[in-house]
Amino acid sequence: MYDWISDATLAALVGLIGGVLLGLAARLGRFCTLGAIEDALYAGSGLRMRMWGVAIGVAMIGSHALMAIGHLPASEAIYLRLGWNPLASIIGGLLFGYGMALSGNCGFGALARLGGGDLRSFVIVLVMGLSAYVMISGPLAGLRIALFPEAPANPSALPSISTTLEHLTGLTAAHVGIGLGLILLAAMLANRELRNAQTELLWASAAGVAVVIGWGGTAWVLANGFSAIPVESHTYSAPLGDMMIYLMTSSGNNLNFGVGSVVGVLAGAFIGSLFKGHFRWEACEDPRELKRQIGGAVIMGFGAVIGFGCSIGQGLSAFSILYYGAPVTFMAIIAGAALGLRQLIHGFAVAE
Repeated sequence: MYDWISDATLAALVGLIGGVLLGLAARLGRFCTLGAIEDALYAGSGLRMRMWGVAIGVAMIGSHALMAIGHLPASEAIYLRLGWNPLASIIGGLLFGYGMALSGNCGFGALARLGGGDLRSFVIVLVMGLSAYVMISGPLAGLRIALFPEAPANPSALPSISTTLEHLTGLTAAHVGIGLGLILLAAMLANRELRNAQTELLWASAAGVAVVIGWGGTAWVLANGFSAIPVESHTYSAPLGDMMIYLMTSSGNNLNFGVGSVVGVLAGAFIGSLFKGHFRWEACEDPRELKRQIGGAVIMGFGAVIGFGCSIGQGLSAFSILYYGAPVTFMAIIAGAALGLRQLIHGFAVAE
């Protein structure tokens, strides 16, 4: 685009900005997938789950507003370029959620904890990034494609809830998405506990804004640059592998949005942990715990690739553009996590 900076580097900077916001949200606002599920199931608190509702609502409103002004072509958004495979959403989500429970964090959560000095999360990040690439282009790629075939989406019938409702109602997809986002946001804000939790409300909104920045920034680079930059937003499965590859091959490889996003989360989490006074080095002292975390990270990497995204990728970025698979995958992730948590806490024995 410019002589002094490449399109790929600009996309990485967009990822960095949004990643910093997400890292800060994790450390200052306790924005966490597994934490929200644990609170809802075992602490009797829906606050952090409602934070997810706020983040999704803000992201939906912002992303569809970009569509309304013509800045985000829906057909270019990465989740809407392929047709939806329901089986992949369900199986991938279940695997990801179960692996997340075993590891104690998703990929995003592991990055946020690593930014706070938790070296156990470093292992999760490495293993998850490696296992994702084993499934993307490694030895298991052929099996994945055979079991979960992919096909380009029909441009006239994108796999989007807002596009489908556009055909049924006569309203534009952008207005449908904005309206649904406002309804979701109003439903979340009807809860007094959330309205009074101003810090959590602020950072949940910031997480939604980060997703909008991703969509808007990459769409702008594509429209104004000379490279075929993917129009994407934040996810933390394949980008972990991208980061590893870039660190090993940077002299012959380009930055991308995902690498910038990973670095941004680490930086934001580091800043947030220093601000809260929570930064401290931690390591795993129990080999059994480390084995469980490694196994969970492998399962997460496989599940994220099969399901076309992680808890952030499907639960926030894909949800923001109302991709068919987003609510299905997100519910499957919650179900998988609930199963994994039950195993860890109670085992599978049935009481007589």
